[in-house]
Amino acid sequence: MTNDGGVTLLHEVAERRLPVARLEPVIGHERYERLMTVAARVRKRLADRTIWNVSSVAVGGGVAEMLQVIVGYVAGADIPIRWTIIGGDPQFFGITKRLPNQIHGADGQAEPVGSADARYYEQGLAANADELLTHVRPGDIAILHDPQTAGLTGALARAGVRVLWRCHIGIDTRTTSPVPPGTSCVPTCRPRTATCLPGGSSRRCGCRAPGPDHPAVDRPVLGQERRARPGERRGDPDHHRDLRRSRTSGPGCFLRDDGSRGTVRRAGLVMGDGRPGPDDPVVVQVSRWDRLKDMAGVMSGFAGYVLPAGDAYLLLVGPSMSGVADDPEGAVVFAECLAQWNQLPPNVRERVLLVTLPLDDVEENAAMVNAIQRRATVIVQKSLAEGFGLTVAEGMWKGRPVVGSAVGGIVDQIVEGTGILLPDPADLATFGSEVGWLLDHRQEAERMGAAGMAYTREHFVGDVHLLRFAELVEATAG
Repeated sequence: MTNDGGVTLLHEVAERRLPVARLEPVIGHERYERLMTVAARVRKRLADRTIWNVSSVAVGGGVAEMLQVIVGYVAGADIPIRWTIIGGDPQFFGITKRLPNQIHGADGQAEPVGSADARYYEQGLAANADELLTHVRPGDIAILHDPQTAGLTGALARAGVRVLWRCHIGIDTRTTSPVPPGTSCVPTCRPRTATCLPGGSSRRCGCRAPGPDHPAVDRPVLGQERRARPGERRGDPDHHRDLRRSRTSGPGCFLRDDGSRGTVRRAGLVMGDGRPGPDDPVVVQVSRWDRLKDMAGVMSGFAGYVLPAGDAYLLLVGPSMSGVADDPEGAVVFAECLAQWNQLPPNVRERVLLVTLPLDDVEENAAMVNAIQRRATVIVQKSLAEGFGLTVAEGMWKGRPVVGSAVGGIVDQIVEGTGILLPDPADLATFGSEVGWLLDHRQEAERMGAAGMAYTREHFVGDVHLLRFAELVEATAG
């Protein structure tokens, strides 16, 4: 689908049905039966109406990962649901990237969004709205995700569509949102207060926290990265090494959603001089290449306050540069991290690895992330600002101790005894001290990981998110 200027507009994500029955072994029969009862009630309430999810990207980042799971399970429960991606040119997505930065208070890194930008944003979304309204019917439910899509609200509401704006970002103080008065706003996690316009007239519908999908984040994967080829030089593009091939057993294999056997065929690329052995401790952060995720700060804190007293490795893991369409800053941030890595002393470069993973195949990517997280001794998420922070729940679900910043939804996930919260994410000394303590006290770290796994099963796995989603749909359907 294109507009008059030849720019691709809406793109519908292919349906991916996930069998709800596979949650029963994880959540137990009683919780499963409750879930199926609620699903039948939602089907009846919706009648012939459809739930539409609208976002800015299909892969890369927590919102896309959350939608892959929730849309798959809802479709698997025979509830009519569709997911479409808005389109635009590089200028449009440059503006939408600056919107969350400005809401987070990090607009000093880029030019603020001004009136001319706002007009361009509105024009881009108007074209998307015209296309969307050829498919959406009056009475349908449209759930718009994050600021990139918020400008669709007015056109859809005027056409009789029941509209929700789901806010996955924000700061821990009251701010404004880009949605019209009367719109229902749904923050992803409890501290979110970025839900009201200056008049205070937008309606808040409570919190809807996502969580990890058990089978999707817990697939077994075989295979390890290869060693450097002779003649590769540090800092060259050819110095990247792929994660695809095993030294002993060939390509890695994993279980797909349909029960078939998948093979890791695409290469995950690694910038770094060393490789951890089977018994070496490994610290991992998985996130987008985004300044608010503070990969650079993790690198500095690890190099300055963890390595001097230990022998761990650090893996900073993010998507490949071509994988996230709505994030033009990703390549810039990765280049900044790479430049910082090149300035590290040789002995530190041996133990700091920058990893990019392909997003061509969502299930393959999930298997690769799963393998890296399960290899971790400690998982960190040292964000400067955060929505929910899905990688925290993923790490806890795998029984790993997690060190996270006390911002956004991370506060909801890490409670006493289940991980470590950093009061000030910019305090690198404290960050290094907490990571080092976990590396030095393995039994306490294992107990913390077990407690985190139990807490995640109770509050964030599978059925909990689906039930909250059902409440949201039922309230909106009226």
